[in-house]
Amino acid sequence: MADSANTDKRILLGHINGLFGVKGWLKIFSYTSPRNEITSYKQWYLGEHEHVVMHLEAGQAHKNGVIAKLVGIDDRDQAINLMQREIWVEQQALPELAQGEYYWHQLIGCQVLDVDDQVIGQVHDLMETGANDVLIVHTLHKREYLIPYIREQVIKSIDLDHRQIRVEWDLND
Repeated sequence: MADSANTDKRILLGHINGLFGVKGWLKIFSYTSPRNEITSYKQWYLGEHEHVVMHLEAGQAHKNGVIAKLVGIDDRDQAINLMQREIWVEQQALPELAQGEYYWHQLIGCQVLDVDDQVIGQVHDLMETGANDVLIVHTLHKREYLIPYIREQVIKSIDLDHRQIRVEWDLND
């Protein structure tokens, strides 16, 4: 779900964290799930506000990460100049999700309220666990709550237009 005010927004998908071989291949740390999904995006911005688009020539999963070859980066000397650069894509390049599904970046910053309309805090981040994702919620009083992202049982509603998430969760647990 993309709103019209954010159609030119960029989304961080990973960063370049190493070199692979001598022909310009790069090691990529991907934030996508699965990790090699980052190679489905053919245009990368190496920085959130960069105007130069880098085009993906080839990419694949490799051991616990991803390796990629960018068009015009043909040797190790060129590749080394890209080290530690962040990989961004245009938000509209993300696949459209099914009704009731959300990207993490859509949830970050949302206000979290309990079912009695009491403000708990704001979603600061999310994390993956083996069982389910978890909302990391920061309060005004510098507390942090970890609230499981379990639809219907814990997460009662998500309203992206009003940037609110309603939860049923006992904060004293």
